[in-house]
Amino acid sequence: MVALMQVEIREIVDEALDIKSLLLAGPAGARLTGASPGAHIDVVIAPGIVRQYSLWNGPEDEGVFRIAVKREAQSRGGSQRVHDEFAPGRVIEISEARNHFPLDDEAPHAVLIAGGIGITPVLSMARHLHARGRSFELHYFTRSVEHTAFYARIDTGGLRNFTRFHHGLEGAALHDRLDGILRGRREGAHLYLCGPSPFMTLVRETASPAWPDATVHFEYFGAAPQASADSQGDERTFTVELAKSGRTVQVEPGCTTLDALRRAGVEIESSCEQGVCGTCLVHVLEGVPDHRDLFLTDDERAANETMLPCVSRACSATIKLDL
Repeated sequence: MVALMQVEIREIVDEALDIKSLLLAGPAGARLTGASPGAHIDVVIAPGIVRQYSLWNGPEDEGVFRIAVKREAQSRGGSQRVHDEFAPGRVIEISEARNHFPLDDEAPHAVLIAGGIGITPVLSMARHLHARGRSFELHYFTRSVEHTAFYARIDTGGLRNFTRFHHGLEGAALHDRLDGILRGRREGAHLYLCGPSPFMTLVRETASPAWPDATVHFEYFGAAPQASADSQGDERTFTVELAKSGRTVQVEPGCTTLDALRRAGVEIESSCEQGVCGTCLVHVLEGVPDHRDLFLTDDERAANETMLPCVSRACSATIKLDL
């Protein structure tokens, strides 16, 4: 499992409707490290409830972590507990910062697109790019000003001249706005986006083919496992062969590959268990995975050399893993 450490909640601020930001500090003044643009941490909300939150740290926030949490209407106990139970002075457990969504320092220009609470890692990128004097633009899509986290910070601060807010756009209007932003890609520019799954899909579809895959970087802030390549995949038992021991493990319908392996005594490090963070990534030696994650790129899925057992299954009757 991911190593955890204790931190203190130093401050909680209402940033927008149903969105709170939290300032986390190490005990006895210990400095927290690893808050690079795009990084995230695991937060233990309660026993058995762990959630991932991106950091919105700027370069001046060294030694502390800043996260923001939206109260989700369909909360499974995570965001609701943060909003209702967390308070300044409370000590909680978190992981070290990890980054699967880094900035490309060589890109001459960055287009940053955020939808809703997806602003958190994108805001960190904007703050760092601005401090470095780099070329970038930030596009922030929300329902309204009232739903826009960090609105005053952005609109009255140094990011104002680099940012465009887009409120209340839906359907064709949203598509047309994105098309206008993404058409005419600058030479060497990279695109970074984070937000709800449908919004992310629309942005990526609108960007293609003008933006090569290698220039498009994204991170989902919540899981929505992708539809199986085989709609009957959940109803089928398959076998996992463990290359290092020669053992086999049956994965029954309704059971994740990860859970089946754990029940057989195979320890695999994991975190979100929603196909988002990539912590449980394993190498595939034989067989065809049924990819349902939101972590691998299209090329990585097509290669069928890795899979995330927390959500993915197998299209083939047997799959051999490097375990």
